[in-house]
Amino acid sequence: MRKDIHPDNYRLVAFKDMSNDEVFLTKSTANTKETLEVEGVEYPLVKLEISRTSHPFYTGKSKLIDTAGRIDKFKNKYAKFKK
Repeated sequence: MRKDIHPDNYRLVAFKDMSNDEVFLTKSTANTKETLEVEGVEYPLVKLEISRTSHPFYTGKSKLIDTAGRIDKFKNKYAKFKK
């Protein structure tokens, strides 16, 4: 095998799903400045908007996430056409 082809900063990283606060640990080279303490050990933290614990494909549940009030804007815009 060739030498020096693998990254040096391969370590355990905490990934946090911000939609349901689920945290899981896995090895990664992701750069981050934030940390999170899990079971008394501090890990680098990477925040995710969606993961396997909240994605509808894996959970089997369809979940409506309203970002920035898009649904309210749509309803207000087209309320005048409603009879």
